[in-house]
Amino acid sequence: MFAHSLAADAELRPLEPWQAAEFADHAVRVRADIEEYLPWASIVVDEASARAFLQSYADRQAADEGRIYGIWVDGVLQGGALFRVFDASTGVCEIGVWLGAAARGRGLVTHAVRHMIEWAFRERSMVRVEWLCDPRNTASQAVAKRLDMTHEGTMRAAFEMNGEHRDVQIWAVLATEWIL
Repeated sequence: MFAHSLAADAELRPLEPWQAAEFADHAVRVRADIEEYLPWASIVVDEASARAFLQSYADRQAADEGRIYGIWVDGVLQGGALFRVFDASTGVCEIGVWLGAAARGRGLVTHAVRHMIEWAFRERSMVRVEWLCDPRNTASQAVAKRLDMTHEGTMRAAFEMNGEHRDVQIWAVLATEWIL
């Protein structure tokens, strides 16, 4: 099984449809921590919806268009990271993340995303890795800064969530900027 160590007690590994019950339990546990910024937090409400969500990423992976990974701490799913967009033909992908409050402040997301960026550039020859976030999400911005991403701008009212049009910051790093 693939697993990447993030800390002595934490690892990044694939999150797959057969883990739907665990993912559904996780979504319930962290919903209050993540629902302000992530639309799927209100969609994944039970095992069936968790399976459908994970299956959509399994299908994306099969088509080479996306991937999803979980972050486990002491064997408990606490968060995750995903290639929300993965376009090998253009060499552009977008990484997204989430983490429950109990596991924050340890650098787990930064370490996971650094590993994903390395893989995207080194193994898949991607040219650009993007990071999109709500300008109010200062924790997300901090990760982008720690990864030496460049804030390229803010798209105004570019994302609708819960009936509200929100701004979206665009951060990115290019393969030519990344030390391989």
